[in-house]
Amino acid sequence: MSTQTADTLTARGNNRSRTPKSSEFRQFISSNWADAPTPTPDTAEVAAFAAARRAELGSQFTGFTLIIGAGAPRVRSNDTDYRFRAHSAFSHLTGWGAQTVPGAVLVLSPHGQDHSAALYFRAPAGRDTDEFYANSAIGEFWTGPRPGLAEVGTALDLPTHDISELATALRPVQGTPVAAITADDPALAELVQEIRPHSFQNEDPDTRLAEAASELRLIKDAYEIAQLQEAVRISIEGFARVVQELPRAKAHRRGERIVEGAFFAHAREEGNDLGYDTIAAAGKHACTLHWTDNTGSVRDGDLLLLDAGVEIESLYTADVTRTLPISGTFTPAQRRVYEAVLEAADAAFKVAVPGNRFRDVHNAAMAIIARKVSEWGLLPIPLEETLRPELQFHRRYMVHGTSHHLGLDVHDCAQARRELYLDGVITPGMVFTIEPGLYLQPDDLTVPAELRGIGVRIEDDVLITDTGNVNLTAALPRDPDGVEAWMRTVSIS
Repeated sequence: MSTQTADTLTARGNNRSRTPKSSEFRQFISSNWADAPTPTPDTAEVAAFAAARRAELGSQFTGFTLIIGAGAPRVRSNDTDYRFRAHSAFSHLTGWGAQTVPGAVLVLSPHGQDHSAALYFRAPAGRDTDEFYANSAIGEFWTGPRPGLAEVGTALDLPTHDISELATALRPVQGTPVAAITADDPALAELVQEIRPHSFQNEDPDTRLAEAASELRLIKDAYEIAQLQEAVRISIEGFARVVQELPRAKAHRRGERIVEGAFFAHAREEGNDLGYDTIAAAGKHACTLHWTDNTGSVRDGDLLLLDAGVEIESLYTADVTRTLPISGTFTPAQRRVYEAVLEAADAAFKVAVPGNRFRDVHNAAMAIIARKVSEWGLLPIPLEETLRPELQFHRRYMVHGTSHHLGLDVHDCAQARRELYLDGVITPGMVFTIEPGLYLQPDDLTVPAELRGIGVRIEDDVLITDTGNVNLTAALPRDPDGVEAWMRTVSIS
């Protein structure tokens, strides 16, 4: 392809009408605007918590310059981007949530044994600039008002600078060690490579930083716990909204989409977004662990496995699953499977206490799952044999783990080292899920015919305390009688 053709194709990528370029037009569109209000926010509650997190992270990297990016917009198709969502490490260390400006960068510069922090992002385009009306990415005509440097600096209690100053500010860093989380921001990644000393090019401080930032979130502070409680509260309201929409879902050929849409509408109205793609799995679809197509029908006599969570403005998310009888009443076969999963969940709760290992939670749930499927005659080997680590035949009916950490990410702390996560000691302040399930596939010939096509998962969000645990999702009933009673109450409210 010739350069001329390539240039022409690039130009065609945005071949809609353009704003005039004349000086007369520029003068006209830039004049006669009322003074823009100047917000004077108070310092946000999160600011002190974020400062403590930065201090803790910095203590592990004495002498390093730490660079943490919010990330760049991700292209969905052509000139259409996904809704921007900042990198979780950036949000955790700054306290900036849903209003984060794309491309923002946090820099922690070594200052003796400590670090000084500065936040860089693109300042709003002035009304005397072409960008004000002609830049669809940042112009106020296109995006609405954007937060200013002073406004954000006050709210987050951080020095703020325009992103154009970042390269100059980092120039003195050359010759000192640098660790970065570039968050898939190509421009930031290129800048980091430019300033990183050649002698450090073959080291991997970025992995160390990603691990440390992830491990910093293993123990939630008081602010984070409050945010998770709020995310859970709003999510539970969303489950009630879904139950109220079941008549409409049952009347639609793709009722699962009605369920998905009802929860999404609630998430956008009361929070920021979904924490992850909603699983609205009715009937046999409940046996597919990550069924997010949500194209199926919703029929009386089937179960609806709803796995959904609301992400709030601070970017913390809930992660909740309930399996609901669409008719409002479990059949005997459905109740049999449901009660087995509930027993597994209760066993996991009993060991989710300080001092035990994180993996003990999974093992406790799986011991119940193994016993149940053995009693039902599904296994070709005795119970004691399937429990051997190298066999685990019962995992045919539950192939996923029982728990994962929860916070800014639905699968939070994912870069943490194994010895601190899976093999780690359960500690007060941890928040994780407990979510055993049974998935009896419709074509599984090891399963009795009356149980085939039944999928059940019960997922709760759990806070570890000094004396045990608190089920943050306890307001959403778990036992089958409670589920049926709740559905009746919600349906008529």
